[in-house]
Amino acid sequence: MIPRIAAVLLFVTAGATQQASRPPDMILTNDLLELTILGTGGTFSKLLLRDGEPVSPLASIGHFLALDGFGAPSEQERAAGMPFHGEASKQAVKVIASQNSGPVRSLTLQTLLPLAQESLTRKVEMVEGEQVVYVTSDLESGMAVDRPFSWAEHATIGPPFLEKGKTVVDMPALNCRVRPFKPGAIPGRLAYERDFQWPLAPTKDNGQADLRLVPADNNYLDLASCQMDPKRKLAFVTALHLDKHLLFGYVFRRQDYPWLMSWMNYTGDSRAARGMEFSTQPFDISHRETVAMSPLFGTPTFRWLPAKARLQTRFLLFYARAPEGFTRVDDVVLEGGKLTIVDRSGLRLVLPASREL
Repeated sequence: MIPRIAAVLLFVTAGATQQASRPPDMILTNDLLELTILGTGGTFSKLLLRDGEPVSPLASIGHFLALDGFGAPSEQERAAGMPFHGEASKQAVKVIASQNSGPVRSLTLQTLLPLAQESLTRKVEMVEGEQVVYVTSDLESGMAVDRPFSWAEHATIGPPFLEKGKTVVDMPALNCRVRPFKPGAIPGRLAYERDFQWPLAPTKDNGQADLRLVPADNNYLDLASCQMDPKRKLAFVTALHLDKHLLFGYVFRRQDYPWLMSWMNYTGDSRAARGMEFSTQPFDISHRETVAMSPLFGTPTFRWLPAKARLQTRFLLFYARAPEGFTRVDDVVLEGGKLTIVDRSGLRLVLPASREL
């Protein structure tokens, strides 16, 4: 266990070997939450309630940033050295500012992406008395030409928070499409390249699968992407453990992330993960393929990064105990310094949230 000290920002190492191989990890805390951030990629690897609850909703791969690239690069990009899911999650992050006292605790990280000729500055903030983490990212292009870019917040939940038949995922999704995928040893249950309305997806046996629920029977591996409701300014995605009454979620600006891809890696063991990947594009495919498929369901499948310009995105994540009786989140509203989560039953969970998106 990492010892707690008075400072809210801890730099964690595991001896000289770790220091030599990768930058130290960091822990950002307030009075209610504890977030571990990896020194490589700035990945959010663990999120805990500070009341002693030991369950982190994040999967073993955590929440990492896929930038500039989401999925497999093209042959030419691969030959030039571009890795799967882009450079950002593999690069060391540099701490350029931190605030360790007062009502707001923050950490500002910078990452350089030499292949994409971009730089990313990411500010992570917590406010005392809030079960919310605010993330502001500024991406700056070093190129003298406009170009499409790929950006996905690769958020994943995993065991023990992810549990067969006991975890549900909700979002304000409309039109969706199943992505072809080679599952290997684990079969897929969905019918490839079929469109559907969230949450009922077509299956190979001509049935339907409710993608909200982690299946309780067999193991599956599938991918499906959904359009966030174009009428909304702010979109959301939540994951609720029905037995533990733990609720984890994100709120993000739909103009920044109009798509959300569900990576349903239901292996039945500790490797299991459910991706809740909100992004600029529907699927984890190359830049070339992403541009070629635009638009989908009337929504663009890529965004432009202008020459020598800076582009900003914002989102928040939250983690809290859900009231008894919560089973299906119908809405999440950020307004008036409050984050209001509305269940289909009519129950509401209201969390302080002082910062707007």
